Amino acid sequence: MTLSVHIQRLATRQHTLVQNLRLNVASGQILTLMGPSGCGKSTVLAAMAGTLDREALHFEGTVALDGRDLTPLPTARRGIGLLFQDDLLFAHMTVAENLRFAVPAGSARERDAAVERALQEAGLAGFGPRDPATLSGGQRARVALMRALLAQPRALLLDEPFSRLDAALREQFRAFVFGHLRVRQIPAVLVTHDDADIADPAQVVTLGHA
Repeated sequence: MTLSVHIQRLATRQHTLVQNLRLNVASGQILTLMGPSGCGKSTVLAAMAGTLDREALHFEGTVALDGRDLTPLPTARRGIGLLFQDDLLFAHMTVAENLRFAVPAGSARERDAAVERALQEAGLAGFGPRDPATLSGGQRARVALMRALLAQPRALLLDEPFSRLDAALREQFRAFVFGHLRVRQIPAVLVTHDDADIADPAQVVTLGHA
């Protein structure tokens, strides 16, 4: 699975953010997108995910997975997952319910089994009935990642997912995320300000002000 992005021009009404950008991310690769605040990093992710505000932003280009053009498709049909700096867990649901929400259609037994496997992989076996508010920051981050993976994305976009964690948790969670992406052979694009977050020095793109 290869995520291919060609941005001819991505602009606000006032100025161009990004132009003539090409990204190709193969299965299991993690491309890091860096640059100063306001240069358009998160907006590039929004263009890939199909969540751009088309009234405020103009996009010319294509987003494709294995040669299939996703550009005309709505977000829900692109098969691209998102992981943000905030875990965005549903406060009115238990940990298990948060995870089950992401599982594709199946029998109740199959969905419950998928949730239990995810909890075990995250080192959170037995945490299903817990209220997310009772979890530590690192535990919530792991639940958020497993929820994103349970949706079976064909590519994953990560918008500074480590930035709210302290240094020790950040290092642990970074290894946890990168390991899961590589095992599952999911192409990923990571936005960050921190050089320590770079997964592969050979896969770094730096954006600058246009």
